Parts: sequence; structure tokens; C-alpha cells
Amino acid sequence: MGKYVNYNANPAKNRTGDCTVRAISKALGMDWNSTYISLCLFGFMSCEMPTANSVWGEFLRSKGFRRYVVDDHGRDVYTVADFCEDNPKGIYVLALSSHVVAVCDGHYFDTWDSGQEIPIYYWKREDER
Repeated sequence: MGKYVNYNANPAKNRTGDCTVRAISKALGMDWNSTYISLCLFGFMSCEMPTANSVWGEFLRSKGFRRYVVDDHGRDVYTVADFCEDNPKGIYVLALSSHVVAVCDGHYFDTWDSGQEIPIYYWKREDER
């Protein structure tokens, strides 16, 4: 199974409401402030909130990510931990029903163990290192 890594880039160590910023900061190797401001600028340009799916999705696309639907491999329940096990290499940002989490080389980075949550779609970094 994928390994949980406690990660909180928020400078105030807040744990709720900024999962999109935290996940993207991890996936891109950016600090929280730069990620937040970048998302705000993308949101401003489209008159949307910075954490709207369309805003952060377009931001990730501009950074070399591509969106995919999760393949559940025929399982009734397919979790974040399962995704990590099936994707041991690469950088991903997973969208859950009301949460966003970063996955890097088979580990998921979050402020809480979201390994049993169910991903809906994901963004994969295509311009791999």
C-alpha cells in the first residue's frame, strides 16, 4: 500500500480549507505562499475562486500536468492507498469528492491519513524529471 507522509506547507500550520494549495505546492515543489498567489491570479483571470476545480486544473495544465479519470481496476472500492500502490513512480494530484491530495512516487502527502478516501480523477505530471 501507499505510504502516508504527514505534510503541511501552510505557514500558519492550518489544517483545513487549503488542501488544494497544499497538494499543488507539494506536487510542484513550490512554497505555500507562491502556490496560493498563483492560484489566486488564475482565479482572478477567470473570475472564479482559486480553489475551483476549473482554476486549479488549468493551473496544473499550464505546469505540464494532464487530467485522467481514475481506473478502479474492477474493484468496488479503489482508494488513495490503492492508487499509490498502482502508481509507484510519478507526481500526481488526486481529486476526491471534497478533498485534494498530492501523490509523489507512491506516497501520499496530506495533513491527515486520507489513504482510505476514494479518488475521482487525477492530474499527472507529464514532463517528468
